Amino acid sequence: MKTRENLSSLILLFGATGDLAKRKLYPSLYNLFRKGNLSNRFAVVGVARRLKDDGEFRNWVRDSVTTFGEKADNLEEFISHFYYQSHDVNDSESYKQLKELVDRLDHTYQLEGNRIFYLAMSPEFFGTVAEHLREDGLTNTNGFKRLVIEKPFGHDLASAIELNKRIRSAFKEDEVYRIDHYLGKEMVQNIEVIRFANAIFEPLWNNRYISNIQVTSSETLGVEERARYYDKSGAIRDMVQNHMLQIVSLLAMEPPIRLTTDEIRSEKVKVLRALRPVEGEAVHDYFVRGQYGEGIMNGTKVPAYRDEPNVPKDSNTETFVAGKFLIDNFRWAGVPFYIRTGKRMATKSTNIIVQFKDIPMNLYYKNGSTLNPNLLVIHVQPDEGITLHLNVKKTGEVLGTTPVKLNFSTKSIDGINTPEAYEKLLYDCLRGDATNFTHWDEVALSWRFVDNISEVWTNEQADFPNYAAGSMGPKAAEELLEKDGFFWWPVNF
Repeated sequence: MKTRENLSSLILLFGATGDLAKRKLYPSLYNLFRKGNLSNRFAVVGVARRLKDDGEFRNWVRDSVTTFGEKADNLEEFISHFYYQSHDVNDSESYKQLKELVDRLDHTYQLEGNRIFYLAMSPEFFGTVAEHLREDGLTNTNGFKRLVIEKPFGHDLASAIELNKRIRSAFKEDEVYRIDHYLGKEMVQNIEVIRFANAIFEPLWNNRYISNIQVTSSETLGVEERARYYDKSGAIRDMVQNHMLQIVSLLAMEPPIRLTTDEIRSEKVKVLRALRPVEGEAVHDYFVRGQYGEGIMNGTKVPAYRDEPNVPKDSNTETFVAGKFLIDNFRWAGVPFYIRTGKRMATKSTNIIVQFKDIPMNLYYKNGSTLNPNLLVIHVQPDEGITLHLNVKKTGEVLGTTPVKLNFSTKSIDGINTPEAYEKLLYDCLRGDATNFTHWDEVALSWRFVDNISEVWTNEQADFPNYAAGSMGPKAAEELLEKDGFFWWPVNF
């Protein structure tokens, strides 16, 4: 398969021996290489604290690909491009040694100075690494330089502003790629296509025809090994500030004048600016928090969040959030966007349900027929696809109706060849396409909205736990919709 020579680059991966790199990044890079989307002119330098040599690191990468990847045809050729450097992120001498290796590999592979710095490490080091990369000469290059950062980008607005200042001292905004892996998911990227490429949807995509939109992202797992981070973060910072608000902005944005990075981002920012602020006592009217107690999952008893390792016994951290967003603009005035996300829930699923308004009069009511609302369901994971719920004539009856589903599944079309989110995002970064990465304006506006809610919750002791592991969250989440005359649709139906 023909390679694309413009995608040659040196990739410096900080946190090279971490879980993210092993489970996601190495298999994704290998898939790009195997498909011909990564030139032979590339090199990866793994940077981490552990003492390893190139051979040990290549064995680590080989194990990663064979364990978590799809195929392993030309694996040895792939891993021959990997090198390792033991590194102290606070020591300039380490960066000078790294620069010597980088300069040598740049010449060996004819990389023309193209460099991607991927920080798959603890967020506390993001600013330190960025500053050292500039001070110690690694960003001084004739090619492109790009900084890829995992979430979280700060802990609140103030810390995000401080981190952004430090990063921007070394990289321009268009050189910073803030990863939100939800934006790499097939069906999240399909939101724009479904809306703007189908005449049956875009004219209806407004408050005249849509009654509400629901976004659910539920996990069956508990906090697992992330307890130390998660207890300082909680569901609102871990999921709502980034993933959920990104999906809402894609659902609500106006059609961009062009499908370019700047135009799409501009429309998303307008949505975030139009979010109705929720402050003080109003938080209790618009948002619900929960924390899981013990319960039964797959026939096995699982502990409460407060009984998980490294979690304080009096933890006030939420593991569940449900909320209502109102977007105060001409298109969406009066339409609630409901979100819910949580751990230890009954089903692992991420989906979007667009509920259209009922027709003005049910002509079939006299015949005993109940018309179900028309729904557009976008299945993000695990089963990627879309379902359209309609009403049709019931077979054999004169005027009776019955609901039907029109289904499309990417699995039935593309099978296992559907690219994984990180593979897509790495490919975009290599190409210099930042459309599916988060701009600073989006980060700042998201934090500004979320901080008001976090402040109220931090200063109030919650009555936790308030939902059992294996359920779909606390009763208050159901009541949040009931008072508006709606209910949560099942996540798998």
